Amino acid sequence: MRPVAHIESPCREKFGIPRQSGLAPALVSRLVFEPEYRRAEAVRGLEGFSHIWLIWRFHLNDGRAWSPTVRPPRLGGNARMGVFATRSPFRPNPLGLSAVALKRVEPDAPEGPVLLLEGADLADGTPIYDIKPYLPYADAVPDARSGFVDEHASPLLAVRRAENLSLPEACTPEWLRTLEQLIAQDPRPACQRNTDRIHHLSLAPCEAAFRVEGGTAIILSISPS
Repeated sequence: MRPVAHIESPCREKFGIPRQSGLAPALVSRLVFEPEYRRAEAVRGLEGFSHIWLIWRFHLNDGRAWSPTVRPPRLGGNARMGVFATRSPFRPNPLGLSAVALKRVEPDAPEGPVLLLEGADLADGTPIYDIKPYLPYADAVPDARSGFVDEHASPLLAVRRAENLSLPEACTPEWLRTLEQLIAQDPRPACQRNTDRIHHLSLAPCEAAFRVEGGTAIILSISPS
C-alpha cells in the first residue's frame, strides 16, 4: 500500500496531540494529496459530507515493537489491557482509524484539492492510506458500550493563563483557543500526573510551558518555536 495523502498540522510532536479525534475541535489541519492523487474528480461529491474516515499510519512509532498488552492512559497507566481492546499506537500493524470533521474542500489550492479538517488527532506528516465518507445511518451506534472506558471518566483540566503571561505576535485568538483545548485534555503521561513539573507543548508556530495544580493547568509562558 502507498499513502494517498499526508496531514499538515501545527502538532509537530506526539505530546499534546488529542488522544481521540473531535476532542479539540479548534485544531485545524490540512489533508494534502500526493501528486498522483491530486485529481479533482477523486473528491467529487465529498463536500456534501460533514465527517470522513481516515485510515493512516502511526509514522512516529516506526521501529517500535508491539506488545500484546498495553497500559491505557484512561486507567492511570497502571492496569494492563489487551492491545486489541485499546487504541494504543503500538500495534502489530501501525494503522490508525479516525472519524474527523470535514470543514471544507478547497478545490483550487496550489497543491490540488485540499481537505480542511477540524479536531483531527494526527501529527504533522501523518501518511493517509484511504479516505471514506462517514455515514451516520450505518456508522453511528447510539447504544454502543465502551467497556472499561465507560467506567473511568477522564475529566477535563481547567485552563488559565499566568497573570504576567506575554503573548507573541503569532499567537492569534484561534491559536490560543486550540492550545487551551489541547491542554484541557491533560496530555501528561500518567506517571507524571502527581508531580509539579513544567511541561512544554509545541503547537506551531509557538511553544507553551504549563504546570498543573490540582485540576487546573496554568500556562506559564508562550514563545515562538
